[in-house]
Amino acid sequence: MQPEFCDFQGFYPFYLSQHRHLICRRLHLLGITLGLISLLMVISVRNWLYLPLPLVMGYGCAWIGHFFFEKNKPATFNYPLWSLRGDFVMIKEMLTGRIEL
Repeated sequence: MQPEFCDFQGFYPFYLSQHRHLICRRLHLLGITLGLISLLMVISVRNWLYLPLPLVMGYGCAWIGHFFFEKNKPATFNYPLWSLRGDFVMIKEMLTGRIEL
């Protein structure tokens, strides 16, 4: 059962608690990177049939991290927008050295 949150500041510590495994965090970084690259490619070729590709790349990597390494249910299932925001905040903290990369 997922707890309830009123704001992102309350959600983010929970989000981090679901991303303790180093490989899971690295897979999130890989997924976001591949997702953004594939989104730019879809936009540049203007073939909207490929629009699901960024989602598959991003979520595929992240969910592998959750199911095989964290062994938990992704927070995206209950908090999709806050989880996406959490991805970007966590990756920023990884790249700036606040969280182990």
